[in-house]
Amino acid sequence: MRRKTVLVIAGPTAVGKTAVAIDVAARVNTEIVSADSRQCYRGMSIGTAQPTPLELTQVPHHFIDCFAVDQSLSAADYERLSLEYLAHIFEHEDVAIVCGGTGLYIKALCEGLDEMPPIDPIIAQQVDASFEEKGIRWLKETLLKEDPVFFGIGEIDNPARMLRALIFKRSVGMSIHAFRSGHKKQRPFNIVKVGLEMPRAQLYERIDLRVEIMMANGLLDEVLKLYPFRQLKNLQTVGYAELFGYLDGKIELQKAIELIKQHSRNYAKRQMTWFKKDQDFNWFDVNSSTVVEEILALIT
Repeated sequence: MRRKTVLVIAGPTAVGKTAVAIDVAARVNTEIVSADSRQCYRGMSIGTAQPTPLELTQVPHHFIDCFAVDQSLSAADYERLSLEYLAHIFEHEDVAIVCGGTGLYIKALCEGLDEMPPIDPIIAQQVDASFEEKGIRWLKETLLKEDPVFFGIGEIDNPARMLRALIFKRSVGMSIHAFRSGHKKQRPFNIVKVGLEMPRAQLYERIDLRVEIMMANGLLDEVLKLYPFRQLKNLQTVGYAELFGYLDGKIELQKAIELIKQHSRNYAKRQMTWFKKDQDFNWFDVNSSTVVEEILALIT
């Protein structure tokens, strides 16, 4: 019996992952599992660039627009859910596609996560409350003081990751980094990793244009609906945090839009740094007229 294959399609924000994944999925008659840590939440379709309703009718998608915004999913949750989605797809297909730009989620699926001791829910509530009251500056300063090991190597621009590290340190008394063994789990399927890229100047132009399109499509109205939940970790996200600042009267609207563009470009750079460290990725220029055929050649 042919061994099942997972095709991972990753890359920076706005590079065109969704369109390529849909094209490839349609060619091999399969389904797509999202690997985006925010597209899974309802009410965030514009700001997270969820696949459009038309795209969702072209190819079945999983982990899109399926959880309430006040649910906080972790990479461990994603590992479990994505394996369930893949098992379902493999009941009737030999190939499944995983598409997204959240590097930790892709790592969780492909390699697994280390077993961690439980955290104290009371400490979690206390840290979350302090963060809501005092903000990101407090979080960074506190983490630097209490867990300099994580601060030195962790993602200090990711509030959710920093909150997790601080809660873990206060609960367990050790840095979360000490529990990362680096041992990879064996999966019952082949994994083929594809990275999509384009010249940086072109990518940044696409990011800026996409932000303008998001605004024209009603991003501000979407953020207004989510304003009562603005302290949730899920909404400490590019595109939302900046417009919350505008709604709070801290910055002008045009400044907020420029910050969304800037922070999106910064995020794209961090994504590329993450993915380029993984030597298993096969990189393709998304501008190539044969990019889909080249990707298909890896799995057929």
